[in-house]
Amino acid sequence: QVQLVESGGGLVQPGRSLRLSCTASRDIFSDSVMSWFRQAPGKQQRELVATITSEGARAYFGPVKGRFTIDRDSATNTVYLQMANLKPEDTAVYYCHAQMLRGGHIYGQGTQVTVSS
Repeated sequence: QVQLVESGGGLVQPGRSLRLSCTASRDIFSDSVMSWFRQAPGKQQRELVATITSEGARAYFGPVKGRFTIDRDSATNTVYLQMANLKPEDTAVYYCHAQMLRGGHIYGQGTQVTVSS
């Protein structure tokens, strides 16, 4: 079974940038849609932030448009989320997600991002 491991979270000041990484235990990019979700403090639902399809099409959702960029490196089975101009409301646990085109999905363990001065 594939595993996803996130890294790159931390404490950052408003207006600064941060890059999250998600490495898969095997090559899954060719038959999955990779996404980043986030769950803010006190909220029960995870919010979809960005997706990248097996063909490389990208989409962004909500207030991250224009500030966040999703990308991938097939050579290392890694998906990135580059976050710029971070705001306190971006504080959340960020989760990498893989939706397999042949069925099934998986989340990573999450990485905490805190935006505070």
